[in-house]
This record gives sequence, C-alpha cells and structure tokens, in this order.
Amino acid sequence: MLRGRFRTKTVCRPFIRLVAPALASFLLLMAGKSNLFADEFRTPSISAVHVEWRAVLDQLRSEIGTRPAVAPSFTFAARRRIAASDPRSTPALVQLNAVTAPIFPGIGRSPVPVLLPFDTAAFLDARSRGVPDSLSLAHYQADFRPVDFFDAGQAGYDATFSLEPGAGDGMPQRTFAKPVEVQITGSILIYDISDPLGGKGEPVKPLAAQFPDLRRFIREGYVRYAFTRFGVPYVVSIQCLDSAPRERRLACREAYPVAERFLKALRIAGGQPSRARADIQPDIAERPTEMSPDFTYRSVGDIIVNSGFRKQGGRPDFTAYSQIRFPLDRIPAFVRSQSFGRRGKSDLPSGGYPWRDNFCESRSFAVGQCPSGFGHQGEDIRPAPCPVTNEGDTHCDPRQQPVRAVRDGVVIRSPKQQAATLQINTANEHIRFRYMHMNPSHMDADGVLNGRRVEEGEKLGVVSNYLDHPNGTTRHLHFDVQVFTRDGWIWVNPYVTLISAYERLIRGHGHEIGPEIAASPAVAHALPEDVVHPDPQEGSENE
Repeated sequence: MLRGRFRTKTVCRPFIRLVAPALASFLLLMAGKSNLFADEFRTPSISAVHVEWRAVLDQLRSEIGTRPAVAPSFTFAARRRIAASDPRSTPALVQLNAVTAPIFPGIGRSPVPVLLPFDTAAFLDARSRGVPDSLSLAHYQADFRPVDFFDAGQAGYDATFSLEPGAGDGMPQRTFAKPVEVQITGSILIYDISDPLGGKGEPVKPLAAQFPDLRRFIREGYVRYAFTRFGVPYVVSIQCLDSAPRERRLACREAYPVAERFLKALRIAGGQPSRARADIQPDIAERPTEMSPDFTYRSVGDIIVNSGFRKQGGRPDFTAYSQIRFPLDRIPAFVRSQSFGRRGKSDLPSGGYPWRDNFCESRSFAVGQCPSGFGHQGEDIRPAPCPVTNEGDTHCDPRQQPVRAVRDGVVIRSPKQQAATLQINTANEHIRFRYMHMNPSHMDADGVLNGRRVEEGEKLGVVSNYLDHPNGTTRHLHFDVQVFTRDGWIWVNPYVTLISAYERLIRGHGHEIGPEIAASPAVAHALPEDVVHPDPQEGSENE
C-alpha cells in the first residue's frame, strides 16, 4: 500500500504540472463570475390590490343619504356595458370628485377610495341652505384644520391634517403644546418586504364596529392604526414618543384620542376606478456593464464592527428600491459613517472609497429592518472636497454643494421642519425619499414646502450641518427611503439604491469589497506540485 501511494504521487506530478495553469485560469474565471453574481441587485416585489367599488358606492349612498336635501344630487345608477374603469360607470363618484376637488386638488386621480375626515353631505347641505363657503372647513372636518398636505396619484393618496391645541369638543387636555399632525395613506400598491415585525398590533374596542380588522401598534416612532376597507389597505399614523407627556414632544398616549377622533370622522371623499393592476415581480436591476476603474463599496449590511445597537451587525438587503438620480450634484461622493470611525481624523481613505453601509448603525430610532430593532434609518453621504488646482476652482464652493431631487415628485414638509421628504406616486411606485441636515430657514425661503412639485435633478438645497441648530453635525446629507406596506411607511435600506444610482451617474459598475474570492487563483500558481488543498488564508476579509 505504501509503495502504491508513492507510485501514484510520482505519476501524478507531470499531470499536475500540465493542468495547473489551466486550472488556475479556470478558477480565476469562476472567481470573476462569482463576483458578478454575488452583487446582483434586485428590483422590489410589489403586490397590487383589487378594489371593491360596488361596496364603495353602497357606502357613499349611505353617507349621502343622511342628508335628504343632498341625496338627489347624486346618480348611483350607471349605464350597462361600460368598462369598470370608465368614469361613466360610476357617475356618483364623478359628481363627488367635482365637489371635493377644489378642497383636495386632484382627488379624482386616486385609484382607491379616498377616505378623509370630511363630511361631504354636511358641506353640500349647508351650501343648499345658503351657508357661505367661507365657514371654516374645520366645521366639516371634525375640527381638524384645512388639509396641510394632499396628494393623489396612480398608486393611491396621502394626506396630512392637524388638530390645534384645545380644538375638538370632548378632547382630553394634553401637555403637548403644538398642533398634532395626523397622516393617512391608502394605496393600491403594497411593497412585499421581509418584515419580522409586520402584521402585529392590538384591536381598538371603541372602533371595532366601524373597523372590524383595525389594529393599533407603535412602530418606528409612530403610533399606527392599520385597517382594510373595500379591499384596500389604509394606515393612519401620528409621530410620537412612547414615553411620558412633554410640552415639546408628543407622547403616544396623548396621540391616541386624536387618531381615534380622526378615524371616527372618515368618510368617502373621492377616487375613481382604474384599470386592474398586476403584481410587479422582482427582477435583476440594470447596471452598467463596464467596470469603474476606482469605485468600490463594502458588502451590503457590512457596517463598521460593533457600530450596531448592542454591537449587532447590519442586514443584507440587495434591493434597488427605485431607479433614481443620485442626490448629490458633484462626484465623487462617499457613503460612509459620520458617527463611527477614527476620531479627530478624516475617516475617508485614499480616494474616498470604498463606500460602507451605515443603515443599521446604533441610534435610538426603531428600525424593524435591522437585526437589533434599532438603527440609523438611512445612509450618510459626504460630498467630495473641492478640488485643489493651481488656478483655483471657481465652480465649487464647499458650503454650497447642491442637493438634487432624485425623481419627479411632490414635497412633504411643513415650515421649520428639519427634514424634506420627496414622494413618488406613479402606476408602479409608492415610495418616499427623505433628505436631512439642510438648513430649515433656507428651505422655507426657497419654498421647499408641502405640495411643491419638483422635477428630477431640481435643486432642493445645499449640503449642510444642521441638526437642531447650525453646526449640530458634520457637513453631510442623510438620505433614506420609505416604502408603503400594510404597516404603513417603513424604512428600508437605501444602500443598494444609492450604489446603482451612483453607477449610472459615473457610467461604471462598482466593485464589491468583500471576501477575497479572487485570492485563490493567485495562490494556486505558487502551490507545490503535490498540494491541492486551498490556501488557509482564502476567504479572509479584504480590508
């Protein structure tokens, strides 16, 4: 047996010497293919719901019928043999949209029934009795003041109303001294995300008869009320803290009665059937085929070691949630932590690359998509410093580096707020992008406020360092993404979305820095002729 073993080894040496170069080339080729497939990005999976419009018309007939003087103004009998998406098939809704559109512009664009705390029947009844339209809209809106924000599009609608301190008969006194903002969204599109916290909540007994499937829960800094009506998911939410009441911070327990007043007042205010939607299946996201000579990025979910809450790591999410324009104006730009890393020194390596995910860095924000349940909510992006030239660069002011709209959309932002949100509402998307750390007074002066429509690439502001006050943080842009689910608007990791946007901007495919997949072929050339085991260092992380 021993003689045979030595004989086999002797015979194999020429064979190994012959095939080693070919084997090394094959391993190199396969490593290259592994790199190509290891960092494939996917588009999101989105489900479309079916709206029960017959039930909508029955509910509208019931609501209008409470005012006998108004009921004859609406026609509920439709002509037969008309497509369901034809407005003539639902004349009552056409009539309703005509009444409410001056108050809620574009309401007829919503493909789902628009539920708002607006009593159309009472409004029309008062008009028929000669009551002037100048009577405050709050009278017909359960004392909520005129709508702060309303947007309807091909995916659904979103609205924000506010209740002033002391407004509303029978409302309990509260410590919070500012108006309470209540948001509502109804959507025909639902993003299918991996959500370990999804679907939870408790019933609200006083509202069970009106909303049989209503569930209340506190998630990601909001108390939320989720329910389904006419086959459509709706979520009512109020930003709050699950803590004791404070004058400047709304406690969730103070938000409960405001939200429930809002829910009790909901009625059909508009909307119009559209063509049936199909689910949107995930696919491989398009990326440039030519490799960039310098753009590198760390693996998705690979946050700085011990930078997660309780030292937990990140979460890989390879979804490019939308095809966007990169939010900064100039390149290069760098996605990197602004809170962890070497203190007192620049944390940008030579050239600024590789990028590094910081979505799940430790923060006090609840983020259900992070393993620890807490995280950063988005990604920090630092612009490149202005280039140093002999002649001087007159085209770059380090304090005036523009921030751009990533898509055509509508702005959600009240005066003095620190964040500006851009909402996209199309046939295939219902998604939000939030920008932070720009100066609020500058945004107010520039009209970056609720309802403003912007085009992709339009300037929204400049990269700044505002966090509660000027110089409150480093000079960078915080950028995050929210998608609509049955739990409402949920923060998802924008890292891959930003990588793919940057690749389109530089017209080059980035290189993922991760396990040393390409190290084995180089070692294979130096292996002894009689050794076929892999190098023990293979698979170590490439720094």
